[in-house]
Amino acid sequence: MERIYLDNAATTALDPAVLNAMMPYLTTHFGNPSSIYSYGRETRMAIENARKSVAKILNAHPAEIFFTSGGTESSNTAIRAAVRDLGCKHIISSVIEHHATTHTIEHLHHTGEAELSYVKLLPNGHIDLNDLEQLLASSKEKCLVTLMHANNEIGNMINIQTVGEICKKYNAIFHSDTVQTVGHFPFDLRNTPIHFITGAGHKFHGPKGVGILYINENIKITPFVHGGSQERNMRAGTENLYGIIGFAKALEIATAEYEKESVFIKGLKLHMMEQLKSSIEGVSFNGDPLGSSLYAVLSASFPKTEKSEMILFNMDINNICASGGSACTSGADQGSHVIRAINNNPNQITVRFSFSKNNTKAEIDYVVEKLKELI
Repeated sequence: MERIYLDNAATTALDPAVLNAMMPYLTTHFGNPSSIYSYGRETRMAIENARKSVAKILNAHPAEIFFTSGGTESSNTAIRAAVRDLGCKHIISSVIEHHATTHTIEHLHHTGEAELSYVKLLPNGHIDLNDLEQLLASSKEKCLVTLMHANNEIGNMINIQTVGEICKKYNAIFHSDTVQTVGHFPFDLRNTPIHFITGAGHKFHGPKGVGILYINENIKITPFVHGGSQERNMRAGTENLYGIIGFAKALEIATAEYEKESVFIKGLKLHMMEQLKSSIEGVSFNGDPLGSSLYAVLSASFPKTEKSEMILFNMDINNICASGGSACTSGADQGSHVIRAINNNPNQITVRFSFSKNNTKAEIDYVVEKLKELI
């Protein structure tokens, strides 16, 4: 049996067309973009064209797009800059953020650089916007609000327009971890009240190790990495040339295919929900899978039995790749902080299935059949 890959929220396969676009920069066009001779100038040009392409797709200005090593670096840069350069002494976030955000804000709280508040969650895992507004209204200090656009484990999405408007009302800086949505949804940054967003190439069939940080042109921050004038003095270090080319190409393809692929992928998710409901007694779904949520992510909880406790291991043996997300698992793995926050039921085993354009209905039917045996 071929391997069935249903962990696309973790990483995706590199699109062959993206590899083709990258190849010349791995072979003949290898000049350092900071060099003055023609070899360097042609790679500098390629980077700036990639920047323009990314900016155009996101409806931002090219000067607002900075290439980084990925979502983690981008979020670290934005959050630290908000506190250290923009005067935010109070951070408002949620307990279900990605660790790139959670660990950064906890660090800034521990060093005494910022107060930290967590916005309440509704039972379905969505952010309580009334509570967010109350936290902002009662804060004595300038706030940074950092809330992810879409949760990587349960798929729940915020409306960044709405959250942005609330932040604007209280003069707060707004950062959103958009790693799960850049390359999956259209953006219009020029008309969105937001200061920072992030992206990672490997979430939409681009290469690993490359991402972006959007910094709204109305704010000025200092670099996170020092030692050179690359990225308009914002990020020292020789540019990840072929990564940047790959990021832009993957975003172009994702944007061109969005209408068609998003409908197809959502169909796979709905099909899997239906098949699981009719095949496995006691299955439930986390978050708001039929409401405001990622079309590519489905978080399912199965009743805990001796058989189901080994579910990920047994899926792996059967060549099915999916990821865990249980509230409590033994040993070093603490389980998922996201599932713990919204569904702290120790009698359930959670599995996250995440889909891409490369999956098929037949694969899903096979997985459901296998799950019936395994549970």
